[in-house]
Amino acid sequence: MTNKTYNILFLCTHNSARSVLGEVVASTLTGGRFVGYSAGSTPGGKVNPFAVEIAQKMGYPLEKLRSKSWDEFALPDAPRMDFIITVCDNAAGEVCPIWVGQPVTAHWGFPDPSQAPGDDEAKRRAFQDVMLGLKKRIQLLADLPLASLEAMSIQQKLKDIHHSA
Repeated sequence: MTNKTYNILFLCTHNSARSVLGEVVASTLTGGRFVGYSAGSTPGGKVNPFAVEIAQKMGYPLEKLRSKSWDEFALPDAPRMDFIITVCDNAAGEVCPIWVGQPVTAHWGFPDPSQAPGDDEAKRRAFQDVMLGLKKRIQLLADLPLASLEAMSIQQKLKDIHHSA
């Protein structure tokens, strides 16, 4: 067994909700197996307050939360990613930057919780549902013997996780 820490980048269009939740879950619930990052193709400039609320409850450092462009992660001095996961259908269809190191990519689509109808409690439930869906998929990924799998095999397993969770 390896003690390698894997970097995982979650992408969405505005980097305010789903991708931020991916960053938080990967960083807080995998026992150090993953470091989560998030970014957007056209960042909205702020993190949704319901995502901030979940991050705070999970003990994630709030000073790390910010809406940022995925271009930051294509720069030469950016952290090298092992995995890149799109979490919204719009970002999955966009032309992404060239990622250093050819990380394994997958799409794990979730509905946008910030667009959930209803009052604040309904929106909180929508954010909680996305967080729980991400948690399930990230845990399945963390349970894989990543150090012994080939890149093509990992690519297929990421797709399988999306369809089985």
